Amino acid sequence: MNTRESTALLTDMYELTMVDSALEHGMGQRQCVFEIFTRRFPASRRFLVMAGVARILEGLKRFQFDDSQLKYLSDHKIVGQKTIKFLEDYQFSGDIFGYPEGEVFMVNSPILTVRGTFAETCLLETYLLSILNFDCAVASAASRMTIAAHGRPCLDMGARRVHERAAVSAARAAQIGGFQGTSDLEAGKRYGIRAIGTAAHAFTLLFEDEEAAFTAQIESMGPDTTLLVDTYDVTAAVEKAVRIARAAGGELGAVRLDSGDLVAGAFKVRQQLDDLGATSTKITVTNDLDEYAIAGLGAAPVDSYGVGTRLVTGSGIPTAALVYKLVAREDANGNLESVAKRSVEKSTRGGLKWAGRAIEDHTATTELLVTAPNREAATEYFASHEARPLQRDFVIDGTIDKSWIGPDALQRAQQHHIEFRNELPYQAWRLSEGEVAIPTEYVDL
Repeated sequence: MNTRESTALLTDMYELTMVDSALEHGMGQRQCVFEIFTRRFPASRRFLVMAGVARILEGLKRFQFDDSQLKYLSDHKIVGQKTIKFLEDYQFSGDIFGYPEGEVFMVNSPILTVRGTFAETCLLETYLLSILNFDCAVASAASRMTIAAHGRPCLDMGARRVHERAAVSAARAAQIGGFQGTSDLEAGKRYGIRAIGTAAHAFTLLFEDEEAAFTAQIESMGPDTTLLVDTYDVTAAVEKAVRIARAAGGELGAVRLDSGDLVAGAFKVRQQLDDLGATSTKITVTNDLDEYAIAGLGAAPVDSYGVGTRLVTGSGIPTAALVYKLVAREDANGNLESVAKRSVEKSTRGGLKWAGRAIEDHTATTELLVTAPNREAATEYFASHEARPLQRDFVIDGTIDKSWIGPDALQRAQQHHIEFRNELPYQAWRLSEGEVAIPTEYVDL
């Protein structure tokens, strides 16, 4: 195995030292249940969006320790030889289930549940959280932006604003939140996302004048391309753009505005385009947009939005603040019992939980978390209370369900998100600070 491909050391050291001690004291094989959830939302978030499952499953296949990694752990005395022996053959053999990608979730929603021995489930904590905390934050920001856009396409242009690999993940998460394209070619290739982009100001500045630059771009890309019109004078650029496109035998596809007062600029350009008879030419805007700026452009004649920095940084909330907590473990007699923290302000609720969402008149009212010995009992409870079960199986006995991976799965995730975001009460869509979309209720069966 190529070390660069292995995901096994994408973890905090204490995951391995805990496993080392547990194995040494005969506790590593005890069956355990871990849940991932968030204790509280930032004031500006009324719901969050599940994203990252496919990336988890892709990396889980590579969560194995090769010889060089094992040598590092041994040479640096991070773990003992008993643990080294355990890690030599490590392959997750338990169960993982949770909210499907695109599903919205609330405070304390168990978005991912991991079952297996302590030794194998403990190792996954950092890996799982690092993916979900980033992807859920970006998908949630993307959802707010697409809500604000009211059906106008939002496009990811954040690749240059974040780590190069994070940019690929962000593009995928944004797609789940409703975005319709990305400038990042690796994301386009890997996940089947529509790639977008034409030219920057540098291209215009390369030529002796703007007319020559526009002519070159249209000759290369056709009149249906998007021309950036604010390098010099916008009014003059729009006139040139329309004229050159027509000379090439077509109508200009779109113009892009990247500076100044975008609202006023959009109105002015739209009027100019219409006066020139270029009524089909669209206007796209960029320039440090977020959900609030997009909402502010709602009345302007804008056809699409290109979003960069604020998208890939979660629009001010760069992490979903998710935690991975042990909620049940096997006792000395082989019985599964609930466990919970009592720490001040960090207490947890023990027990394996099954999640459902109560629906009334096609609107979500309550997140139901049912503690039950098995899924069947919880499903029966949900059916009797007109609640939709939320969790799906991703891994069973170590076998990964590959239907959750790939371009088709990503498209389904976006569709799932749009469908069930619409199920939330109206106040959940507000961009202002406020309460979580729906309350969480606990039920013990």
